[in-house]
Amino acid sequence: MKKSKLLLYITFCIGILAINDLSAQYGYGYGSPYGSRYGRQQRVVPNAGPTESKKDDTPPTAEEIVDSQMPSIAEEIGLDPFEQAVVRTALLQSVQQKIELQILELEPLKMKEEFEKIDAKTKEELKAGLPEDKYNAFVELQENSFKAKKKKKKKKKKD
Repeated sequence: MKKSKLLLYITFCIGILAINDLSAQYGYGYGSPYGSRYGRQQRVVPNAGPTESKKDDTPPTAEEIVDSQMPSIAEEIGLDPFEQAVVRTALLQSVQQKIELQILELEPLKMKEEFEKIDAKTKEELKAGLPEDKYNAFVELQENSFKAKKKKKKKKKKD
């Protein structure tokens, strides 16, 4: 009887000591994503706020896009103030309509078709408001700028 009590006591002590290892195997011990057995622990280093100031992630408006492009267009073609106003107005309407189409998220073929209609309308407005030589220079500038961008992208992909 004394041996059985002693054996029971030793088994009980071993069970108490082994419970920590058993609980760790089931994910409730130390280092588990569920926390420790003793509740949620505080971090040693508190979370600091963002260190760098982030600008608004709002996309640029049509006016901002056109205003950023106008100086280079006017310089390349040599536009006077009236011609700059004509080009700015036509581009502003075109960019605004394209932004609105992108918001609608149409099917790709329909989107392409609508973009082509907008571009055709813009070209008509520019042809009516600009002298022929400056209109041709503007069209050439647009075509060359798109080709240059495509070539740069292809070179980047190859490198």
